[in-house]
Amino acid sequence: MRLFRPVRGHREDATDAALLRAVADGDSAALAALYDRHAGWLHTRLTRRCGDPEVVREVLQDTFVTVWRSAAGHRGTEAGGWLWTIAARRLVDARRARERTVRVERAEQTEYAAPAPAPSAEERVLAGLEYGDVGTALDRISPELREVLRATVVDGLTTRETARLLGIPEGTVKTRAMRARAELRAALAHLDPSGAPSPLGGPA
Repeated sequence: MRLFRPVRGHREDATDAALLRAVADGDSAALAALYDRHAGWLHTRLTRRCGDPEVVREVLQDTFVTVWRSAAGHRGTEAGGWLWTIAARRLVDARRARERTVRVERAEQTEYAAPAPAPSAEERVLAGLEYGDVGTALDRISPELREVLRATVVDGLTTRETARLLGIPEGTVKTRAMRARAELRAALAHLDPSGAPSPLGGPA
């Protein structure tokens, strides 16, 4: 669901920093431009962490409300990392609020045993990617490669979305993703010489 009106008066090639300066000056069209640029990958990443579409929608909206109020405090050229920090914090707040509500409802209706929520897509993937030999192998690759792997494999972001999140060129994302997969397979092979298949697929 779209939260902002169509953009007018801002070129698509305007930098995040320029748009944020305009937002800080009260330009709602600049905020809409930032939304058009970043909402897609933010929604994808939030959905990987939360299976409730309503919560995701509210968190996404709260994220850009925060941007409207706090744009003047942003430093740097790319907004992706800053936006994700805001969104992740809003998601934590939303989950805590929901947990408090559930606890109150359970206290009022002790005879009703609510089923445990199904794990999100991210939780299911992380269970396989962050524990055991795979988790150990992940710790052995460099942080810059690991963050690309998490964005593209765990979060399922596209190359363009990952580039916006990390503030790096799309070509760099592709290069790092290939290097990350190769290093992870090599680390797994070192940990498990028996040659068990990699969770990332492809030859070792």
